[in-house]
Amino acid sequence: MGTREHRDGVDLTNLDEPLTPDAGATKRDLVDYLAAVADRMLPGLVDRPLTVLRVLRGREPFMQKNVPKYTPDWVATSTMWAEASHREVHYALCNDWRTLLWLANQRAVEYHPTLGLTPDVYRPTHLVLDLDPPGDDFTKVVAVAHLVRQALTDNGLAGAVKTSGAKGLHVFVPIDDSAPVDDVAAATRALAARAAALDPDIATTAFIVEDRGGKVFVDATRAGGATVAAAYSPRLRPGTPVSFPLEWSELDAVTPADFTVHTAIDVLDGRPSWTESMPAPQRLPADLIEHGHTIPVARVAAMHEGKRRAKARRESS
Repeated sequence: MGTREHRDGVDLTNLDEPLTPDAGATKRDLVDYLAAVADRMLPGLVDRPLTVLRVLRGREPFMQKNVPKYTPDWVATSTMWAEASHREVHYALCNDWRTLLWLANQRAVEYHPTLGLTPDVYRPTHLVLDLDPPGDDFTKVVAVAHLVRQALTDNGLAGAVKTSGAKGLHVFVPIDDSAPVDDVAAATRALAARAAALDPDIATTAFIVEDRGGKVFVDATRAGGATVAAAYSPRLRPGTPVSFPLEWSELDAVTPADFTVHTAIDVLDGRPSWTESMPAPQRLPADLIEHGHTIPVARVAAMHEGKRRAKARRESS
């Protein structure tokens, strides 16, 4: 079997090389999987500045934001100012199959689009809660996902759920454009707090890992210009699992390992796509936003708490 091919206007090379020693998949497997899910995956990527995780032969995997100089001129891009590095960053916009295929040939395994569309990535189209278990106990994260769904229902909202492709779950809530980004972030914090309050024995919003006490972390920090692994995106983990959309009723019967670049293709038929499973965009309730503004921003609170604890340790010693 050859290792070079030309598909849909893209020269593909080294197709039969493994992605990593423990990926259980070659670049050909990656390309074939993306071809099978492209129609479902692309709607979640179009016009969203894209960060990809690439794994090149003989190098450590790395997150790529700025497109390489050799990027073809038919790859759409979006230019954004990066305050941290004081430079303009040219992000790829994966707006068609040819671009996705080209990225796969660059050994881009993971696809992390922004929650907002270009040119205003700070206007999220979805509110997102990321459920992160303390270990590999997926039953815990499923239990907390049901709490999140209850909290949404209690506030007149609805969302869709997918595996993260790692250990946890992502809950996406489509929202209209009536709320400024700070209000979206506040509503996200309030929903996380309300979900955790439904069963504080298994769920927590504690940002500092040592404060979680073995509970599932309901992460409310995915707002503003944040990125989240796209639906159907492979993840660079043993076996190359993928982030896979699920029905709420399926959660208790599956595990993240059920969906890989090899197995996910077999269960696509008859299932709604990620886009089709989404409720219509919803208006965030005013009381939810108001509650959220009383909750400190997690990273800021954690930073201050970390300084307080460090000072206490110094004084005690």
